[in-house]
Amino acid sequence: MSKRSLLFCFFLLVSISFFAQKERVEYLPSFDKKPLHYGFYLGVNQNDFKLNLRESTIANANITVEPTTGFNVGLIADLRLHKNLNLRLEPGLVSNSKRILFNHLNNSPTPQDSIREIGSTYLHVPLVFKFSTDRYNNIRPYLLGGISYDYNFSSNENNQDDNSAGQFRMQTHNFMYEVGLGVDIYLYFFKFSPSIRGVFAINNEIKYDDDPNSRWTAPVNFMGTRGIFLNFAFE
Repeated sequence: MSKRSLLFCFFLLVSISFFAQKERVEYLPSFDKKPLHYGFYLGVNQNDFKLNLRESTIANANITVEPTTGFNVGLIADLRLHKNLNLRLEPGLVSNSKRILFNHLNNSPTPQDSIREIGSTYLHVPLVFKFSTDRYNNIRPYLLGGISYDYNFSSNENNQDDNSAGQFRMQTHNFMYEVGLGVDIYLYFFKFSPSIRGVFAINNEIKYDDDPNSRWTAPVNFMGTRGIFLNFAFE
C-alpha cells in the first residue's frame, strides 16, 4: 500500500463520517467529560529513510531506499486538560521493513554488497497533544502534535560485525516528532477515531562502520526515519 493509498483511505473515511451526520441522536454525550479514559489502536504504516549524503571519498556514492507497508498496534491513555485539549500516551509496537540499495556498489564482485534488507520492530512511545474542535452531532475533528521515543529491537547496534561482514547496524534509541489529523466518530457503544500522521526522526539513526572510509556508511551524513501512519483507534 502506497502513501497515496493511505491518504485516500483516511480522507474517504472522514468524508463518509461527515455525510452520515443526518442522525441527530447524540451517542456517548458525556464521554469527553471523563478526566481519563483508555483505548487501543490498530493501523498500518509506510516508513522509509530520509537520507542526506556528505561529500565523500567514495566515488559517485548513490544510496536509495525502498519501503514496504508495515503494521502498528498499541494502547491509549488519554488525559483531559481542557474541553478542547487532551494529552495522550500511545505506547505500541511498530513493524516494517526496508531495502537499502547502495547503487554505487552494483558492480561489486559480491552482488549482495549492494543491498541491505532492514527488518525492524520498534517499541514506539508517542506523547502527543490532541487539539479538538467542538463536537458536531457525532463527529469531532482534531489535530495531533508531539514527540515519540523508539526502541529498535532489530538495531544490531552492539553487533561486532558491520557491513564488511554483511551486517547493517542502526541506533537502538531514537527520537521522533509527529504531526497529524483525525476525526472522532461517536458510535453507540464506543468512539472510533481514524487518524493519519507523519513521523520524522530527530536524531541520526545509522550506526557507522568501524572503517571510517566504509563504502556503505561513510557517504551518509544523516539517515532518519520518515513515515506515515494510518491508525484506527477504539476508545
